[in-house]
Amino acid sequence: MIKYNKNFVKFAATFVIAFLLLYYALKFITGLAVQGGYYSPFVEKHLNIAAWVRTALIVSTKYFLLLLGVQTERVSEYVLRMVGGRGVRIVYGCLGFAVMCFWVAYIFAASTSLMKKLRWFFFGLSLLWIINVIRIGLVLIATNKGWHFPFGLDHHAWFNIIAYLIIFIMIYFFEKSIKLNIKNAG
Repeated sequence: MIKYNKNFVKFAATFVIAFLLLYYALKFITGLAVQGGYYSPFVEKHLNIAAWVRTALIVSTKYFLLLLGVQTERVSEYVLRMVGGRGVRIVYGCLGFAVMCFWVAYIFAASTSLMKKLRWFFFGLSLLWIINVIRIGLVLIATNKGWHFPFGLDHHAWFNIIAYLIIFIMIYFFEKSIKLNIKNAG
């Protein structure tokens, strides 16, 4: 007979369900905000999460690059480019929703206090945001300088590798902090 840990099964089920709900809810809402199919003008105007995130990423990347002395300009809703140079187009796949949903689902499924969850929720999302801004900035610089990504992988693959590595490191420290709290409480 196979023995299993009920707490782990509960955690895994909660994590998977939360991830799928978050991820596909974002896709659904984004789909409603795009003309054609099941388009909703209300959603496009008031709930266009992808457009908000895209704008925030472009503005954040613009300021990050300004700190590095790189002048950029937003030339459309989707494109940021170096002044006098080439640009990058920020599409849905660049927004980082999958890694953010993974992190949020993990935190949601964890068994710890609400305050600890909120601290780690915001810390993790902020860190994922920062590495995405750095990624977009580096892609823009690389595009203009003719740099190539190592090992033939594109920037999406590198972002996913780095983002999930950071998530697993955060999970390690998150779980360690939970165990430390349990040890100190007992």
